[in-house]
Amino acid sequence: MNTTSTFPPLDEPPVADSVPSVPPASPSMWARLGAFAFRRRRRVAAAWVMILVVVLGLSGTFGGSSDNSFSIPDSESKSGFDTLDTYFGGFGSGTSGTIVFQADQGIDDAEVSAAMTELFEEVDAIDGVTVVSPYSPQGAALGLTATDGPLAGQVAYAQVDLADDVDEVEATEIGAEILELRPTDIEGLTVEVGGQALGEFETPDSELIGLAFAIVILIVAFGSVLAMGLPIGVALFGVGIGAALITLLANVMTVPDFAITLGAMIGIGVGIDYALFIVTRYREGLRAGLEPEQATISAIDTAGRAVVFAGFTVVISLLGMFIMGLSFINGLATGAAVTVLVTMIASVTLLPALLGFAQRRVEVTRVRGLIAAGLVSLSLLGLGLGIDPLLVGAPLAAVVLLVSLAIAPLRRELPPRREKPLRETLSYRWSRFVQARPWSIALATTAFLLVLTIPLFGLRLGFSDESNYAEDTTTRAAYDLTTEAFGAGTNGPLLLTAELNSPDDLDTLVGVAAAVEATEGVASVVGPIPNDPANPEAAIIQVTPVTGPQDEATSELVEQLRGELLVETADGTPVVVNVTGTVAANIDFSDYLADRIPIFFAAVLTLSFVLLMMVFRSLLVPLKAVIMNMLSIGGAYGIVVAVFQWGWGVELFGTSAGPIEPFLPMMMFAIVFGLSMDYEVFLLSRVKEEFDRTGDAINSVADGLAATARVITAAAAIMVVVFGSFVLEDNRIIKMFGLGLATAVFLDATLVRMLLVPATMQLLGARNWWLPGWLDRLLPTLNVEGGAHTSVIEQADEDPDDSDGTADKADDRDPVPV
Repeated sequence: MNTTSTFPPLDEPPVADSVPSVPPASPSMWARLGAFAFRRRRRVAAAWVMILVVVLGLSGTFGGSSDNSFSIPDSESKSGFDTLDTYFGGFGSGTSGTIVFQADQGIDDAEVSAAMTELFEEVDAIDGVTVVSPYSPQGAALGLTATDGPLAGQVAYAQVDLADDVDEVEATEIGAEILELRPTDIEGLTVEVGGQALGEFETPDSELIGLAFAIVILIVAFGSVLAMGLPIGVALFGVGIGAALITLLANVMTVPDFAITLGAMIGIGVGIDYALFIVTRYREGLRAGLEPEQATISAIDTAGRAVVFAGFTVVISLLGMFIMGLSFINGLATGAAVTVLVTMIASVTLLPALLGFAQRRVEVTRVRGLIAAGLVSLSLLGLGLGIDPLLVGAPLAAVVLLVSLAIAPLRRELPPRREKPLRETLSYRWSRFVQARPWSIALATTAFLLVLTIPLFGLRLGFSDESNYAEDTTTRAAYDLTTEAFGAGTNGPLLLTAELNSPDDLDTLVGVAAAVEATEGVASVVGPIPNDPANPEAAIIQVTPVTGPQDEATSELVEQLRGELLVETADGTPVVVNVTGTVAANIDFSDYLADRIPIFFAAVLTLSFVLLMMVFRSLLVPLKAVIMNMLSIGGAYGIVVAVFQWGWGVELFGTSAGPIEPFLPMMMFAIVFGLSMDYEVFLLSRVKEEFDRTGDAINSVADGLAATARVITAAAAIMVVVFGSFVLEDNRIIKMFGLGLATAVFLDATLVRMLLVPATMQLLGARNWWLPGWLDRLLPTLNVEGGAHTSVIEQADEDPDDSDGTADKADDRDPVPV
């Protein structure tokens, strides 16, 4: 069949109707979201304000009770607690504390005994509180009075047991009430309140220190007061709503008392970071000549995608801890995930609305704004550190703004910062320096990170005790006094429980008690004590170790009792003896998590690898990212172990050496991996963008690093300051999180992003972007940088060498938008 071409001759212009028109690509969902928030900015901002007010109102109305308790399914300590609940009214199985007192004239002095008995009766009358007095027969049987040593007859303590329905807030209030009730008018009498449950709780304010330094860092990075204020405002909205939601969640699930503090720590850091990335891209658009609306759309369609990708990665990593199957861990993960999720949503909805209000004013800085911002930062620092004279900064900032209405020089605009060409920046020259010697830098950096990781191999998981409280607290004073009078083990006695088949089984338990008392590491044994002497159905034996609750020797004693001694002494009898108590439960909890942490790590690593493969269409880039992230977090783990477990410089942090809380490595891993994915995507997406445009595997690395160095450095500096400020908190767990997260971010943003990434990218060249064809066809594409948008790299590249047309080469796959 004869056919003729429908195309016009080559030397004639085409006829308009002869070529079908191609409709323009419809805007992406992210572009439409950015446009909506920008154009409807008043409604969007009002909606966020309304959400904040409503959620805060609900949390204030319904409140929430935090809970640090936990139970391990199918554990020996859980079986022991069940016996205590069934036969002993829950004695020793719930939350408890102590009232420790010392009387120089002796505890049996008439005035002392009358005053202390009256105190114990008043405390026992509080709802949900049961007191075992050392003056009672039960207290005498349990040995609550010191009988040996220089303090014999001068020191005693009462056991304070709290009902199951007493939450942590109420327990803290009970502790404060006991302090108010204690007698203070008897000379020579000292009364202290012991136990973590009854310990003082102070509202954390270290985040104010982080905010103070964040203001300074953002002004230095942006050179604009308004551009600084936008990320701060978004972060505060996210953290405020997140904290209120965590409080509400505490009504329906177990949420630890430090979950809000941890959420605030993470929320402020990621909130400022996410907004920082978007505002940076927005300002790029303005400088490239885009109108504010188009610059906002471009920023949300590029950096906004990366923010959503990074945010969901953090959320998924945190929620992955649900595989542990523990309510305590679930509450901790949910609290942090909720805060990150709210902050991420605010970054892509509230922030573009605020950009709609600010528009081009983000590029304008006046003298009055700079002075006021500095004074506000000074005031926040004063609040965080408790330095009252610095609080004058806030009213002075208001005065400066008011005075500027009459004094023209304060309204003067500062000249914009002169931007260097991309390839004249220090970051570009640094990348070229690293790329010129990739082997030596890669090997030296890797070796340094491995050295930092060495302490990790001595990691001991466990719970710290009251010896880590500040020395000026009543909790620490009670611990020290108890240790001095009774021995360190009195602060964490073990309980052996057994259910009896007949009264004759008590004879077996007498033998068990004798064998336990003869065991090395045991200070004393009390019992067996039956639940009912006339008709015994169960019995308990109280074992006081020589060492304290967090001491490794105490853990070894528990293992010895469970492993051989009790099996041998009760062998051939129907009596089953369980080792329980708070210390034993802590050991079970630590062992349970230690067995499951590798599963969680493997899940997060696999998720990260697959997601990065989908984003960058590469096999080696995700593999390197996983390895380098492991190096940075391994180094951070090593520093935490060296400081808080080995005690290297621990005095500087106002605490003592002890084991590492078993949930900390898991939480740190989830958070840091999510944050490192953020930096990874932000840096490598720019490198990939330039490589796809030019095909230059060498300069694309330097250009990408130079284009992102300032914002990554600023973001990391804010994270380090925000996280690092939490080492000033009283809570040892928060101190560890603060140091660990700050160290991990610092290592990731410096040694990894500025050394390992350019060095390894140089070594592999174009092979960085290799992906087997079959795998390329199998994997969907995650597009985290949007379509064609204004790029600072493209503006900087004056001669892209596009003779072969590679700059216009497009990927013919249909990307799956994030």
